[in-house]
Amino acid sequence: MSPSKYSRLMHFLQEDLAISTASLAVVLRHREQDPGPLAMILWQYGLITLEQLEKIYDWLETA
Repeated sequence: MSPSKYSRLMHFLQEDLAISTASLAVVLRHREQDPGPLAMILWQYGLITLEQLEKIYDWLETA
């Protein structure tokens, strides 16, 4: 993922889905140890709902 797309994704997560900075920090720390799709890690940790997960994947398809 390009840096600009990653930045837009972070903005989307915080502004549109209201995911807290603290939640994103947890996921980013986890991702350093066990790389994986950011959206799936958010969902696995219970930080987003299944509906939000679908919105993230929809966003990724169109971004």
